[in-house]
Amino acid sequence: MTDKTQSGTGAFIYGVASYGLFLAVFLYAIGFIGGFFTPTILDGEATRPVLEALSIDLGLLTLFALQHSVMARPAFKRWWTKYVPEAIERSTYVLFSSLALVALFWLWQPIGGVVWATEGFARNVVIGIYLFGWALLLYSTFLIDHFDLFGLKQVWRRLKGAEYVPPQFYTPGLYRVVRHPLYVGWLTIFWAAPTMTVAHLVFALVTTAYILFAIQLEERDLVDAFGDRYVRYRQKTPMLVPRMWGQSSEPHETAEA
Repeated sequence: MTDKTQSGTGAFIYGVASYGLFLAVFLYAIGFIGGFFTPTILDGEATRPVLEALSIDLGLLTLFALQHSVMARPAFKRWWTKYVPEAIERSTYVLFSSLALVALFWLWQPIGGVVWATEGFARNVVIGIYLFGWALLLYSTFLIDHFDLFGLKQVWRRLKGAEYVPPQFYTPGLYRVVRHPLYVGWLTIFWAAPTMTVAHLVFALVTTAYILFAIQLEERDLVDAFGDRYVRYRQKTPMLVPRMWGQSSEPHETAEA
C-alpha cells in the first residue's frame, strides 16, 4: 500500500468518524431542544443563580458562533489548509462544530421560569411544527449536496484518487422560493417550543440574531465566489419569508455541481 493510498484511507476513516459524531449530535439535539428523552435539556429547573446560569449559557452560545463563523470563512480556510489537508478540511469543521455542540449540551444551565406552555392538541401541533423544522433542515442539506456539506464527498474522492470538484451555484427546489431554507428550518426548530422557558427564550433570541448575522457573512462570500449570478438571485429571491405574490417569472440560473 502506497503512502498516498494510506493517506486517502486515513482521511476517509477520519471523515466517516466526524460524520458519525455529527449524526449522534444531530439526534441528541432533537431531544435536547425539544425536551424529549435526553439526559440534559434546554428547559428545566434552575440549579444556579440566574446571572451565573445566563453567563454560562451566553458563553457557550458565543463559543459555538465564533467556531461556526470563523472556520467557515474563506480567509480562514486558506490559512487552515496550510496545516490541515484540504481533503479533511470540511470534516474537521464538522468535527469542531459537533464538539462545540457537545459542550453546549453538557454544560447548558436551565434558568427556570415559563414564558408559555402548551397542552393537549395545541402541544401536539407545536411538536409537529418542531419536528417539521428538523425535516426541513435535513431536506435542505440534501438539496445543496448533503455529503459535500459534511465532508464525506471530499474524503471519498481522496480515497478514490479523484480530483475534488467544489459545488457550483444552482438553485434547486426550495432555493427557488427562499435563499436560505436551511435557516428557515433552524428558526422553526428554535421557536416551535411546546414549553418556552426563559433559558429557551434566551437560546432562541441569541441563535436567531446569530443566523441573521451569519447570513450577511455567507452572502458576502457567495457574491465574492459567484459575482453577478448570486446578486441577481438575491434580488429576485427573498431571504427567509416566501413571497405570496409578485414572483418573478424568470427562471433561476442553475448549474450542476
